[in-house]
Amino acid sequence: MGHDKQFTDAPKLDAGMADKAFKIAAAVGAVGILASVGLAFSGDEAKHQFFFSWLTAFMWCLTIGLGALFFIIIHHLTRATWSASTRRIAENVAINLPLMAILFIPIAIGLHDLYHWSHEEAVANDPILKWKAGYLNAPFFFVRAAVYFAVWGGLAWFFRSNSVKQDESGDEALSFKMRRLAPVGILTFALSATFAAFDWTMSLDPHWFSTMFGVYTFAGGVVSWFAFGILAIAWLQKSGALKHTITTGNRHDFGKLMFGFIVFWAYVTFSQYYLIWYANIPEETAWFAHRSVEGWSNIGALIIIGHFIVPFWVLLSRHVKRFPLSLNLAAVWMLLMHFVDLYFVIMPTLHHHGLHFHVLDLTTLLGVGGVFVAAFAFRFKKDAAVAHKDPQLLASMRYDNA
Repeated sequence: MGHDKQFTDAPKLDAGMADKAFKIAAAVGAVGILASVGLAFSGDEAKHQFFFSWLTAFMWCLTIGLGALFFIIIHHLTRATWSASTRRIAENVAINLPLMAILFIPIAIGLHDLYHWSHEEAVANDPILKWKAGYLNAPFFFVRAAVYFAVWGGLAWFFRSNSVKQDESGDEALSFKMRRLAPVGILTFALSATFAAFDWTMSLDPHWFSTMFGVYTFAGGVVSWFAFGILAIAWLQKSGALKHTITTGNRHDFGKLMFGFIVFWAYVTFSQYYLIWYANIPEETAWFAHRSVEGWSNIGALIIIGHFIVPFWVLLSRHVKRFPLSLNLAAVWMLLMHFVDLYFVIMPTLHHHGLHFHVLDLTTLLGVGGVFVAAFAFRFKKDAAVAHKDPQLLASMRYDNA
């Protein structure tokens, strides 16, 4: 382990590189959104499909942002040293969470297309929905959504704004200020992320419930954040930034944490399935029965193999996690598998009788994903790519887990 490292990288990404990434992603996002909206007006079937496809793409980006926010809070809560050099990447992802409130508007517009419980006649004729109506009703749904975005946006803004202030002053008191909020932050994060998962995806099938669903969604989101972070590091270093600041040891740890949360995701997923299968209660087993019909059962098998078995064996290797190309490929694969996992959760509500792909699945992903990546790249145009006056930065640069 070397102890003579100094911060020698330029703290900012070249403005031209950041602007190029921003423009490409923004163009992809604009084309995707325009194509999606155009297709949505082509008929009633396409309109219904649009809202479900949009929700899937929305949840994919949202969970990446929430995973990044979790990473920031845990960094401060544990006073971690190794992650100081990569924290700004997470801050620039998490600060997109207020943007997700704007991207939530199509979901609000499509409330009746997405959520069976939003129809008064359905509630009136269904004793289970009538019993849940105190929670599952449109006004309270929107109030909760506003609270979630306020909590996430407030936390993301607080941590990033103080981190950027420290770039100017180097004041160690700002680190203490962020650490002091972290315990409250992790509690509010856990509650809001859990109930958001209940509201926006679990309630698509309002008869079904699982107390583990929030943790299941959270685990997938953290995996996707580490995958996104690995690719963001690769982009920054290929663009000439932070080549000496973010070390092989830092990337290795991102790989190890992605591996760890893949195992955690598998544990939660199996536990959720096993408990429901063992109890054999019709209201609970129906959710899995809908996903066992032709086509959807193949997607379920793909998730078992692609979201756990393959990455588990691949990422066991230390060399895979320390070699940039193999780690980047694993990250791309996990982002794809996370989307497939969300697709498996959301789409059977629309397509009960079997798997049905639609071009809107692609255009909405390009639209929402493009806007999300563009907003991420935009942050590097103005502020430093690393918290270069963080008191822990040099220790992070010296860190290696070899």
